[in-house]
Amino acid sequence: MQRSSSHLRFFALLSVASLLLISPSFTHAQTDAPRETVAITYPLEQTVNLRFRGTTRLPRLSGEAKVKRSGRRNTHVELSVHNLPRANELGGVYTTYVLWAISPEGHADNLGEIKRSGSQFIDSKLDVTTPLQTFALIVTAEPHFMVRGPSRMVVLENLPPTRPGDADVATVSVRYIGNTSDYFNDPRVPQVADADYLRTPVSLLGARQAINLARYASADRDAPNELKQATDQLAAAENAWRLKQQDEEVDALARQAISLGERAEEVAEEHKAARLRREEIARRDRAIQEAERNADSASQEVTQLKDALERETHARELSERDLANANQTIRDQRTEIAQLREELQNVRADSEDAKVRLARIEGERAAEQARIAAEQKAAQQREAANALRQNLARFGTVRETNRGLVITLPESMWTSARVAELSPKAAATLEPLAALLANNPDFQVIIEAYTDSRGDEASLRKLTQDRADALAGRLVTAGVDNARIQSSGLGPDNPIAPNSTPSGRLRNRRTEIIIVPPTQTSAASRQ
Repeated sequence: MQRSSSHLRFFALLSVASLLLISPSFTHAQTDAPRETVAITYPLEQTVNLRFRGTTRLPRLSGEAKVKRSGRRNTHVELSVHNLPRANELGGVYTTYVLWAISPEGHADNLGEIKRSGSQFIDSKLDVTTPLQTFALIVTAEPHFMVRGPSRMVVLENLPPTRPGDADVATVSVRYIGNTSDYFNDPRVPQVADADYLRTPVSLLGARQAINLARYASADRDAPNELKQATDQLAAAENAWRLKQQDEEVDALARQAISLGERAEEVAEEHKAARLRREEIARRDRAIQEAERNADSASQEVTQLKDALERETHARELSERDLANANQTIRDQRTEIAQLREELQNVRADSEDAKVRLARIEGERAAEQARIAAEQKAAQQREAANALRQNLARFGTVRETNRGLVITLPESMWTSARVAELSPKAAATLEPLAALLANNPDFQVIIEAYTDSRGDEASLRKLTQDRADALAGRLVTAGVDNARIQSSGLGPDNPIAPNSTPSGRLRNRRTEIIIVPPTQTSAASRQ
């Protein structure tokens, strides 16, 4: 259908390849066949009415929307959905629904959560805005409302408008795949029980999934502080719900936990990427150093070959001159020819002897240079160890053992005798200590945590291992390379005082950091 050139707005059909993730635990079936939905370039100051259809996941689901663009970066969407079921009917990882605007370039804009409550079918409405001008509207099931990308669980998509107005209609090809995270495929991902959906607020279920997603992204390792804030906030929301506080208070606490969980997931991804970049840089540096060593070796070999060639050339010139002289007198001095030949052989033998002597001299010189370099490096390492020992004295008791320098941290580093949580005052010691260790990268760090003998041995060993891991994590966060750190929880082993007295048990509850010099590290690796 042709329209005049003054019609500057058009509707575009968007080909959406929604390859939806299918889990064995799902009770419905849906194929990954591509479907077509509608992307629209909305005209200014004109309301467009849209209808929505359910996908094969929820074929009876329906809805409608009113869309109006009132500025270059302000498009208003008013959505109403009918017969919206509980999200867990699509899989145990889902808790809520989110409305998305998908641009032809594949950009997804999270427009907001479509809320439902209780166990009855209800009509859900959403009133939001988006900066996009051309987009398709879809509704997906999600673990929580702050996800950054839509899942493949598309349950609702808009139909072409029945009254397009004066705009032109054209077909464009746009591909949308959706969130392909392994989180939705992993059988270890915790599910939400049906009973929880009946009793627990949706926002609280979403907060639990936000924490699960953060842990799945390795926030325990790469963003422990952010994860702790999120888990603390979730605990506050759980407590408010158990105490039967107002629904608004529980919802506000849970949504804050979701926000903190999403932040922990994002920080964990950033830290992991940074760690991978550091490892790649270190790998490239090692390759460059190896190439430089090979180049130096090749250069030395070329120099030696040039010297040998010059000597051989000179010897050959001498031989040719002697041979020319012998040819001039060959008729009269046949006996002299034999002598000259013998002399030539002697010259060549001397040349070979000279080569051998030169090679021996070169080997002796290289060995002497290596010895001097080793002595210089050993002196530098001793100076570094002495300086490190002096600086370590600021943080605790330091002693020198056959394993290296040992610093004993006070029990006050922990909040109590049977927890692995660092006290707030610990940062004042750990931050400068971590900076000192980071500035001495040649030293390896061994963390050993001990406790007294009171209690179950397995629990004591787990406590000390958790303490050692927590301290190692704090050092890594402060800049110490994780590859340098070894953490061990030794429980009640190696007591330094009797466990029969309170003072003895206090001395046995200790955390030791062993700073291993490079020389000992190298010796241990050779054994």
